[in-house]
Amino acid sequence: MEHTVPTRMGDGSMVHMSRSDIEAEVRAGVEAAVKRAKTPPLAEDEIEHLVDIYASPSRFTGVDIGTEVVLSYDGSGVGTFTARLQDLQMYEQCFAADLVELCHGDYSFKAVKTIAAYEAQSMRDAQLALTVPVQYGAMPNLGLYCRPDGPVPNWAELLPLGRFDEARAGQEEAVELAVTDMVNVGVDLAEAGADGIDFDTAGAAGDADFLATLRAAEALRARYPEFGIEIGMAGEFVLGMHGELEYDGMRLAGLWPRDQLRVATKAGAHMFGPAVNVNTSKSAAWNVARAVTLVKPCMDETTIPIHMNAGMGVGGVPMTSYNPVDAVSRASRACVDILRLDGL
Repeated sequence: MEHTVPTRMGDGSMVHMSRSDIEAEVRAGVEAAVKRAKTPPLAEDEIEHLVDIYASPSRFTGVDIGTEVVLSYDGSGVGTFTARLQDLQMYEQCFAADLVELCHGDYSFKAVKTIAAYEAQSMRDAQLALTVPVQYGAMPNLGLYCRPDGPVPNWAELLPLGRFDEARAGQEEAVELAVTDMVNVGVDLAEAGADGIDFDTAGAAGDADFLATLRAAEALRARYPEFGIEIGMAGEFVLGMHGELEYDGMRLAGLWPRDQLRVATKAGAHMFGPAVNVNTSKSAAWNVARAVTLVKPCMDETTIPIHMNAGMGVGGVPMTSYNPVDAVSRASRACVDILRLDGL
């Protein structure tokens, strides 16, 4: 009977698989990406390397000395029992973070706009206390602009009724409101000394959400040429909730990571964060193989740094609140070794 090793599923649960089982999972993950995104498959040596990573019984794995990458963190300014500034200092001094992010508990630009002056003061305080770059982060979160939370007709209610023109008009109106809020917040934080802004989970509400992000990035880049702008995606595929929206002549609905990168670069992003969602019913090896296959085309043509979203439920990391280190380290190493990323 073939020897087995402990490994993980996409929900974080532990299972035991043989090396041949793991190889089959890796190949199936690559095939799934190729079939859906029409992307080239991984090379045989890359597949073998993934198998080696996941067939190892070690508790922890890591990249070779000299191949380390930059570690940037979103949401690092909130979430523990301490104050936000102390959270950022812990990430810098205890977790060796290379870039940290100040954010509010209500992680959306629509909410932040009402307290932007207070956030600007907090940013100023953070800049005086930390050495590493400090950016500000929030979600475009276009859904907050529709009823009952906002003034715009709710397209999620209109679409099932077949009222497509009204649903599209509502999304277009929400885009205008969101762009205004994101730009205004970005200006306030830039003036307070922020090193950059993170449009996090872009496209979560579909192509209109992504369009609002791109337009806000474009406006901020024009005003502040040296200001850092990160666009981090919500998923590997832009949902066509509107279906007809374009940016720079490219239809946004249906974009996979490489084309997401192209429009993000055109809009003025200085850093791009592809996100590949985890299938909790599949193995960690399957998920990471699929993730790196989807993102690899980005690496062949990018002109800006790429920081893979690797965390709870994305980038091959299991969908669980407290991830086991064996799963996180394997996913991180796989992304760095295969993709030659600029960061995580």
